[in-house]
Amino acid sequence: MTKIFCDIADINLIKKFNKKSIVKGFTTNPSLMRKAGAKNYKNYSNQILKITDKPVSFEVFADDEKSMITQGLKISSWARNVYVKVPVTNSRGKFTGKVIKLLNKKKIKLNITAVYSAKQTKQILKKINKKTKVIISIFVGRMSDVGKDPMPELKKSLKLVKKYTNVEILWASTREPYNFIQAKQIKCHIITAPPSIIEKIEKFGKSFQKLTTDTVKGFLKDSKKSNFKI
Repeated sequence: MTKIFCDIADINLIKKFNKKSIVKGFTTNPSLMRKAGAKNYKNYSNQILKITDKPVSFEVFADDEKSMITQGLKISSWARNVYVKVPVTNSRGKFTGKVIKLLNKKKIKLNITAVYSAKQTKQILKKINKKTKVIISIFVGRMSDVGKDPMPELKKSLKLVKKYTNVEILWASTREPYNFIQAKQIKCHIITAPPSIIEKIEKFGKSFQKLTTDTVKGFLKDSKKSNFKI
């Protein structure tokens, strides 16, 4: 069973999507928070936490180990459903293993983000216990964007975590609704997607005939609006 998380930070959209049974959790990041108009990170996050008791990932935005740990400890204290999102490396490419190990040791739920390879998954697994919940977010869409096949790395990572009942692999940077089918086929634990893609997933099941007539109706409607003549 592949769970669907909603990748969003907009308060109104979280209110809307929290009501959907298809949505099992939420993921955010500093870019989404900024886009949503957040001025105070803590206050804004707490507004989100008042809306939902589903799992929510909030990311640290420090770039050094000490500050990452400090931010992680603070974020984890906000609510029981919080996952602390930690990038697998800092901006200079240094593995954040020390941060992961310390926060995991303190029984803090983690979402390790910006992961691209099974090698990175292996590094993460060496730093964690087999009890505290960990999500490993693999950026499938961004791999595809640069012409790389994400499936081998994803499948290898899924194989690596089989011994860890506390670890879930998350399909991140979803590009199209069909990715949900692909995620289910390889038994990926979670897929996170923006609202527009989730709304399309909800409409799955149309026949080819219905798709054809809907498409033709759309063309006809637009041509009438345009008053085209030949």
